[in-house]
Amino acid sequence: MPFVQTGNIQTYYEQHGESGPSLVFIHGAGASHDMWKPQVEYFSKSFNVLIYDLRGHQQSEGSEDTYTCELLANDLHQLIDRLGLQEPVIIGLSLGGMVAQEYAVKYQSNLKGLVLADTAVAAALTMSDKLLKAVYPKWMVKWIIGRMSDEKYADWSFKYFDMDDEIREYLKQEQLKLSKEELLKVTDAIYSFKLLPLETIKVPTLVVLGENERKAVFPHADKMVELIRNSRKVIIPGAGHASNLENPEVFNRELEDFLRGLVSTA
Repeated sequence: MPFVQTGNIQTYYEQHGESGPSLVFIHGAGASHDMWKPQVEYFSKSFNVLIYDLRGHQQSEGSEDTYTCELLANDLHQLIDRLGLQEPVIIGLSLGGMVAQEYAVKYQSNLKGLVLADTAVAAALTMSDKLLKAVYPKWMVKWIIGRMSDEKYADWSFKYFDMDDEIREYLKQEQLKLSKEELLKVTDAIYSFKLLPLETIKVPTLVVLGENERKAVFPHADKMVELIRNSRKVIIPGAGHASNLENPEVFNRELEDFLRGLVSTA
């Protein structure tokens, strides 16, 4: 199985497709490289597609570090560098979108385009976010994770998402493969994420939202479009938080249109 050293861990990755520009997909918290299967099947015919497991997820090693999105972006940078990928397009969903923002701000010299799907610009942007964070501070969420069984916490994790039942069950089963210790560290990364200088991002950027995504996420997408000059937003009909899985046909079409624009601009 393919692994590469990134920082102090071994990161699991897969490459699909033998030629064409590089696309790098970053999964959400508790998921894995497997969540991008519909995109791998579609885009590997024309692109070099890279999927991988974030630190501590499934086949990638965890560590004793305090996890942050910056740490995860540094892992991504080393993965891309060691595989020799030139100017990839980075596509991140949820936590993966936070990691993608960190990468784009810090390592933009090796970036062709950016796709931010169903993600946030900070742990708390709006008053609604701040109230929720006050009701569920990090210590309380970590206490809940520690007290609940893995199965009950997986149920709770996806309770407030409007999504297809089959997709919900798939994501729950994926999360159950993540150890409780790693889940606590991933919680640290999400809660510590702060608004980055997104206005420094110059590459074309596509902001993607499922139409059934939680209402609290929409202001985050609007903030991305406000700050990133060369950006636009698209809504995926009939999809919620996992828009790439819930409506892969439209997700793939919108991504393909975006990629076609990058090629024509080049």
